[in-house]
Amino acid sequence: MRSEVFKGKAEFFDRLGLATAQLKQGRNSPTPNLDIPHSRRMVTTSMYEWATLVDRKDKLQNIHDPENQYAISARNALGRSMDDVLIAAALGNASTGESGSTTQGLGTGQGVLAVAGGAASRMNIQALLKAKLLFDQAEVDGGQRYFVHTAGMLEAMLEQTQVTSADYNSVKALVKGEVDNYLGFKFIHSERLPLFSATANSAATYDPTTGLYSTAGGALSPGATTVSGFCFIGDGLLLGKNEEAIGRIDERPDYSYSMQVYASMDFGAVRMEEVKVVQVSALP
Repeated sequence: MRSEVFKGKAEFFDRLGLATAQLKQGRNSPTPNLDIPHSRRMVTTSMYEWATLVDRKDKLQNIHDPENQYAISARNALGRSMDDVLIAAALGNASTGESGSTTQGLGTGQGVLAVAGGAASRMNIQALLKAKLLFDQAEVDGGQRYFVHTAGMLEAMLEQTQVTSADYNSVKALVKGEVDNYLGFKFIHSERLPLFSATANSAATYDPTTGLYSTAGGALSPGATTVSGFCFIGDGLLLGKNEEAIGRIDERPDYSYSMQVYASMDFGAVRMEEVKVVQVSALP
């Protein structure tokens, strides 16, 4: 994932389109000037904060200083908020254009639904293979490939993989935490992934032959039908930060001189390229 630090409420980041070299026209031919299409994505940030009070009596009655544990909790709280922002950026609308006033959705062409027997199913390896296919067909680069999934999605892959297959041991190792890579994807566990509705049997939104969404039409609208993980390529998502996290542990005379543990961070995220993100939906 790409990370940028900037000042201000919003910042724009330029994107370069694809370029192809042309055949040289002859000896001493004029140097070509081949324009590359440019576009922009806008990142806006919001301040997230967390705080709690540690009573003086709590400090005296505990062998271990609770401030240390609360500081860890503060860091984890900011991390969860950052996860939510990144997930929303990956699957939601991106702000584009010169002023950032135009929005760009991920598009159903970047969606994969786990299917078994022509109907929606729990997560399986075939769905992940379809996501890999989309990346390969788009010839995208930009670094490591990632798959963000729930624990249930990973367990379902193991359950739906035959014991005799070559995939079983690899997926079993993922579930046990022995490895974190498979099919070129680095696996990232998150229980904060959203639920979406997805229609497996509608030809208007889903092609059961290819396992891909084929047209627009609400296949990725919010709902409670499927859990939506997603695959992305390193620089396909951008995290923008105004500053690094701020942490404070201070005495509060207005609260009986209890200690206040405080943390805050100003950040936002945007999807830089649709072809570098694939939504992977499956029954919970």
